[in-house]
Amino acid sequence: MIQPFIEGLQSFHFLQNAFITAVIIGLVSGVIGCFIILRGMSLMGDAISHAVLPGVAISYILGLNFFVGAIVFGLLASLLITYIKGNSLIKGDTAIGIIFSSFLALGVILIGVAKSSTDLFHILFGNVLAVQDTDLWITLAVSGLVLLVVFLFFKEFLLTSFDPIMARALGMNVSFYHYLLMFLLTLVAVTAMQSVGTILIVAMLITPAATAYLYANSLRWMVILAASLGTLYSILGLMIGYTYNIPVGSCIVLTATFGFAISFFVSPKQQHLRKRVNN
Repeated sequence: MIQPFIEGLQSFHFLQNAFITAVIIGLVSGVIGCFIILRGMSLMGDAISHAVLPGVAISYILGLNFFVGAIVFGLLASLLITYIKGNSLIKGDTAIGIIFSSFLALGVILIGVAKSSTDLFHILFGNVLAVQDTDLWITLAVSGLVLLVVFLFFKEFLLTSFDPIMARALGMNVSFYHYLLMFLLTLVAVTAMQSVGTILIVAMLITPAATAYLYANSLRWMVILAASLGTLYSILGLMIGYTYNIPVGSCIVLTATFGFAISFFVSPKQQHLRKRVNN
């Protein structure tokens, strides 16, 4: 399995693009995923990943790069969810459900208007093997921006994730960092569409980070481990999908799930928890 993949990687430009894209997306998804699960915002990642669908459809209709419309609608969904949650008695999961379902419905209608189910099908389920040079460079630029922001504001993200009350007491603008994280989440969700599609983005955001959480004892090591695992899962999934001619996005997600399943049973934290329960 490895040899045909290596030979293809040396010979085919499309596979080289797919490899670089998968590695970058796996890395950046793992990093952002750590903050998402620590804040209990897994559903937010799912909502934003699906809310970008209308933007993708509109971009396709207008002949624009899908990044443009996807980012606009992703940010709009994030703002609406946060506004409803903060200005009504409705809880966050309810606000997410309302925005998620309405944006998804709008996306389905716009897909019908676009009358091009082939390309939009790739957006739903991913097609990393079809990544063009322009999309690759955009992915590199967006991912680089996300990683730079995380590096610059790592301490602020850490404190606002673990203890927002103390962060406010120290004079931090907690709302600013929340919206900044939502912006980064939207960027990652848009870039990940190319490899795993909008349906499976949440898996790449959550599964590597959740696996890392089972091993790491600090946020710094959790981020490093999640980024490494996300990269590894992306490479393995790409290798399996290319070799056996099956959907690469699904292979990446199932590889990540398999890694989590193993860690669930063998990680030191889980074994310690079982000992406590048994005692």
